[in-house]
Amino acid sequence: MGKTVVGIVMFFMLAAAAQAATGAPVPCTSPTAACTEWLALGDGRAMVYSTFPLDVPNTRIRRALIMVHGALRNADHYFVTATGAAFIAKALDDTLVIAPAFHSADGPCKDTLAAHEVNWPCEGNSWRSGGDAIGNPQLSSFDFADAILKKLADKRVFPNLTAIVVAGHSAGGQFVERYQMANRVHETLGVPVTYAIANPSSYAWPDASRVLPVDDGAPANAVLGWKEETPHTHFSFGPFDAAKAPTYDRWPYGFENRSGHYVAGMSDDQLKKQLVSRPATYLLSQVDTLPLGGFDNSPSAMAQGATRRVRGEAFVTYVNEKLGGHAQILIVPECGHNDRCVFTTDTVLPVIFPAAH
Repeated sequence: MGKTVVGIVMFFMLAAAAQAATGAPVPCTSPTAACTEWLALGDGRAMVYSTFPLDVPNTRIRRALIMVHGALRNADHYFVTATGAAFIAKALDDTLVIAPAFHSADGPCKDTLAAHEVNWPCEGNSWRSGGDAIGNPQLSSFDFADAILKKLADKRVFPNLTAIVVAGHSAGGQFVERYQMANRVHETLGVPVTYAIANPSSYAWPDASRVLPVDDGAPANAVLGWKEETPHTHFSFGPFDAAKAPTYDRWPYGFENRSGHYVAGMSDDQLKKQLVSRPATYLLSQVDTLPLGGFDNSPSAMAQGATRRVRGEAFVTYVNEKLGGHAQILIVPECGHNDRCVFTTDTVLPVIFPAAH
């Protein structure tokens, strides 16, 4: 065990001892059963890792971070990432960190489900885009996130909570990008919610246009985009040749043919309005310009740009310039497609642990 790890372990032990001496609640930071909670969903249940109980009143909690895992459905890994970031930000004591687990035993996904645990879809309209649970077409992965947010907004349990951040990386970033525009609870909670969307492979584009392969959108320029730490914004947009990708504008890559009970009944205008009105920061790694880490190279994804970074830059430029949005881009210096690098970087910490009021 390295000196750094030993130091962190010793810090947690000393901090826990100090809190125990004062009677203050101690955050649970181990990705084990001791730090899990179960939420009732439909006729089943779903698991989250959590630093504090979700049903025990806690006046110390001032903010919450919901961290959504990637394609490997490894909520334990992302719980460690999130609690590690909270430690660095000195926010462990007053932040409730939650990492939901979208477990799936569907198709190529081979998770072992607990008794009565919800089985989320693995492919197609999967958990990352609001897909309906296997065997329950009235329960979507977005309902799971809604349930977590409603728990957090209960003033009887968390009376001093003033900020919630929903964050995700890679496939988790895809989930948060679509949930930001689609969720039904944002305006009803009584607690401000912001969204941190890190390095997704694709976006739900709000219309049929796409970035043109010129200027910063040219594939050769996109691949070399890692040379600059500032966001690229020199993009042009126009019609896309559907012959190259007939399904390029279908959900979850676009708004057409939305499936799943949660989003199917929403209008395009409603999704666009929520996309531009809800605060979001897009965390794009400076060197996430290689086809690594489960990169989506399908024709529908390639229609959005040649690399993850340029897809994010083009999408945010379009939303802000064409739709009147106010989304923020933060280029995370020297990071590639790596959640630990992104979420523990100094410039990102204020995004996921905002000042509580």
